[in-house]
Amino acid sequence: MNPPSYTSPACPPRPAARRVLAIETSTERLSVALGPAGGAALAAYEGEGGAQASATLLPRLLELLQGLGWRLAELDAIAFGQGPGAFTGLRSACAVVQGLALAARPGGVPVLPISTLLALGDEGWHTGCARGLWSGAVPRALLGQGQARPTRLVAALDARMGELYVAELRWRGGSAGDAGWRLEGAPRLCAPEALPLEWLQDEAGAATWLVSNALETYAERLPLPWRTAPQVPAWPSAAALLRLAGWHWAAGLAVAAEQAQPLYVRDQVALTTAERAALQAQRLAAQPGPP
Repeated sequence: MNPPSYTSPACPPRPAARRVLAIETSTERLSVALGPAGGAALAAYEGEGGAQASATLLPRLLELLQGLGWRLAELDAIAFGQGPGAFTGLRSACAVVQGLALAARPGGVPVLPISTLLALGDEGWHTGCARGLWSGAVPRALLGQGQARPTRLVAALDARMGELYVAELRWRGGSAGDAGWRLEGAPRLCAPEALPLEWLQDEAGAATWLVSNALETYAERLPLPWRTAPQVPAWPSAAALLRLAGWHWAAGLAVAAEQAQPLYVRDQVALTTAERAALQAQRLAAQPGPP
């Protein structure tokens, strides 16, 4: 028997997803949230992830469900950060999501795999707005320069090993259920020095925001133009997944639990001794010498 499909264009429009569980474990932070797709979290938890995530994830999300009086069988969808990110965290989240979705009720609960870089960018956008980086029609840092509203973000997640997972994000307007940030091209692995300069401005001349959880770590390795661009420190969060779940749900991007998969950009978890030595040599060569 084939798994149920939630994306067939022949299916009638699904009602709004009002009860969504969101799980984000792509980094060393664990984040869980409950709320409506496209809306604000009604209950949320954030704590230490990494090796601790598998031990604390289930108890925390069950506590949140109990606090709202929700049952697993009543969920309209389960969203999770599918990557890129930490291999262990991605595998754990996907396994938990699949188990919950299949056990919740006959036929399972629809699953929404959402890019971790989208969640990072969306969280950075809301963080930047809350901190006043954006004021009315222009960012505060660019007042008086005639800049238009930025329509591009660059999300950069620490990939360890001296690299970043990066993606260009574009804003797409539309109806309330369709508006939001979208990936422009596939996520990729990138050295901080190689962050594309063509992403610095959008077509209207508005400065691009650089949203990252590693701004301090790689501050001295970024190309000089990126060091002066608007920067927002942020982490991917379950609350961001809830907001993004709105247009993912409306676009019919939910899948059956069996079809949910992590997104890995780096194929190799560990470097060989020779590769580590070569990487160290490259870093030393890139450092400026004595005057």
